[in-house]
Amino acid sequence: MKTANFSQMTPLLALKLVMVAALWGGTFIAGRVLAQSLPLTIAAFGRFFVASILLVIVAVKMEGKLPRLNREQMFLTAALGFTGIFLYNICFFGALARVPAGRTSLFVSLTPIVTAVLAGLIFSERLGLRRWMGIVVALFGAMVVITRGDLISSFTDIGQSLGLGEFMMLGAVFSWAAYTLISRKVLETLSPIIASTYGILWGFAFLSIGAIREFKDIDWMLLDWRVWTSVFYLGAFGTVLAFVWYYQGIQAVGPSRTAIFTNLVPAFGVLFSATLLGEPILISMVVGGLIAVLGVSLVNKK
Repeated sequence: MKTANFSQMTPLLALKLVMVAALWGGTFIAGRVLAQSLPLTIAAFGRFFVASILLVIVAVKMEGKLPRLNREQMFLTAALGFTGIFLYNICFFGALARVPAGRTSLFVSLTPIVTAVLAGLIFSERLGLRRWMGIVVALFGAMVVITRGDLISSFTDIGQSLGLGEFMMLGAVFSWAAYTLISRKVLETLSPIIASTYGILWGFAFLSIGAIREFKDIDWMLLDWRVWTSVFYLGAFGTVLAFVWYYQGIQAVGPSRTAIFTNLVPAFGVLFSATLLGEPILISMVVGGLIAVLGVSLVNKK
């Protein structure tokens, strides 16, 4: 399999991927609101109920109709739905129910590292020495923010920095890395919008199984405007628009380089959580975030 063509990173594509990071940074704010108001399966169900409707409309408008998939395509899009929709969102909302939005978003810095390592193991993708150095730098920056700047104490007492919420967010990172790599195979035969639509429809079906049992326990009349606004934002902007642009990046430059832009998600997540939720910004967040940005620049430098 041929490697990604890094020269295809146009300014417009780079802008789209930065906007994807901003949209996903906002999902931690909306997700925090939902995680404190709804069971995690209901929160994820609401997000992809909106996303499924909108994506089908967009797909039909752009492609004319949804094509019938062959057996391999059915299997691969189901794998997309299981990893990037079902598993990711169970871990995502589970983490946000236990950990502040800003801190949770910082774990996204680990996504490019996990994706690149898995790509090297599975696809034999060669990133070169400089890009591997960038990945190591980004990893160090992520460790600074995850451990709140206390690297030594955190390694001697890992339970002090990593609780159930943190481990659930690590599960989300690995789920998204798997989703990104599976996307490469899917995009060999399907367009980004069709792949996104079928993946989300599969994920929505998986989420529905768990959500059905919890509908009767929700007093829908007590939910305020923030909950409904968060559901719409997560479905329309954090899913539909962001997923399509993310897929375009994977199709143009490959999964590893596209995933590098997720290093910007923590910056947006911390900024939005401070301005909208009043969460504190720690020095370790700033320092670690800057180190992660340096790693991003090393990986993306031509």
